[in-house]
Amino acid sequence: MKNIKVLGLNASPRGKDSNTLRLTNAVLAGANEEGAKTELIDLYTKHIEYCTACGTCYAKGDCNILDDFSDIFDSIMNADGIVLGAPNYIDCVPAPMKALFDRMADAIHCQMLTGKIGCSVCTAGGSGENEVVGYMNKTLSTLGANIAGSVGVALGRDPSNLAKAETEARTLGKTLVKAVRGEIAYPDQDELHRQKRKYFCQLITNNRDRFAHEYDWYEKMGWLENSREDP
Repeated sequence: MKNIKVLGLNASPRGKDSNTLRLTNAVLAGANEEGAKTELIDLYTKHIEYCTACGTCYAKGDCNILDDFSDIFDSIMNADGIVLGAPNYIDCVPAPMKALFDRMADAIHCQMLTGKIGCSVCTAGGSGENEVVGYMNKTLSTLGANIAGSVGVALGRDPSNLAKAETEARTLGKTLVKAVRGEIAYPDQDELHRQKRKYFCQLITNNRDRFAHEYDWYEKMGWLENSREDP
């Protein structure tokens, strides 16, 4: 089997002092123990502009904005597993992570993370960690990935909770790689993705002139015919 690559995307402004980074690295360590090659990207060191909703990606598959997004997206597409790490910012992710998500509308329409496995980790002060990992995992699922799980931890009342969360995160990393290898299946998620591809196929077909790149993508993937055959 090919070498498995797991990519971690961490969105914490605290650099090496980040508790979220510790959780993200724990997932990557577990993945590495299962034989995966790992890479970490600190989103706070990258330049990611806001989406302008110009629609160029739908039509041509390219983005007019010249920044670090395309390199980050190439790393995502070259990975088998994706780990998202973020602290709780008002029950959501910090701005760089949200800016990255907003630039991926074309990838959502085209379900470009199909076949990949994702997971998320979050640290919070008092609460909200479950909402944040839920949001990040939903985003990964919306992009087409299957979800292996999550780890969220609140540290305000008991900072020692981080050590237990790191152990859970390391186990999650191992689970992620096992799922990539096909040792863990997610039939319910697979069915949801099938229905999602059908929906987006209809959307793209109805807007074929404006979404030319996306129509070509579905044709290349063989999903147009599959959608026509669905009940």
